[in-house]
Amino acid sequence: MANEFRSGESPGEPSAIQQEAQQLTVLATELKRHRRARDLSLERLASLAGVSKSMISKIERGESAPSTVVLSKLAEALGVTFSRLMASPVEREILLIPAARQPVLRDEASGFTRRCLSPVLPGRGIDWVLNTLPARGSTGEFVGHRHGVEEYIFVLKGRLTARVGDRSITLETGDSLYFEADAEHSFTNAGSGPCEYFLVIDSAKLR
Repeated sequence: MANEFRSGESPGEPSAIQQEAQQLTVLATELKRHRRARDLSLERLASLAGVSKSMISKIERGESAPSTVVLSKLAEALGVTFSRLMASPVEREILLIPAARQPVLRDEASGFTRRCLSPVLPGRGIDWVLNTLPARGSTGEFVGHRHGVEEYIFVLKGRLTARVGDRSITLETGDSLYFEADAEHSFTNAGSGPCEYFLVIDSAKLR
């Protein structure tokens, strides 16, 4: 009998379950590597990030998939970009990342999906992400980045409300937004259908 493949899958491509398992393994390895490179104990990283020691330990063992907010806190505490915790670094100037190989983080509680589009290249400080929020969904609140980090938004579909510090801005399809990201910020789907938007996090000034 011929092998069967689910829609969207091709022979030789990992299944969604395999991708998630591989992603957890990479995240566990990279989190531990960055923590040890900075000579941080689990307790110290927990204190810096505001994330429990037990949660960090579970992530490093590949037993737990963190929410985007938790991962953002860990990346900020370690002084790295979000994508650096999601993929192993590569040494190429030209790099194709097939859709099946792009790390995807899904927050089961909120339905928020974050797909990393940019490669992890040594010495680079750019994260390019495709985010999807379900109707009326929210990302939760992200901690402010270090001074000098900037974010850019482009709404592909739907309506998006961005809250930056004490300001609230609503974007329609096709609108773009720039802001200095050293204040707490969050994003909410202001429409009745899914909202898709590109997010670029630029920390190049910190290099």
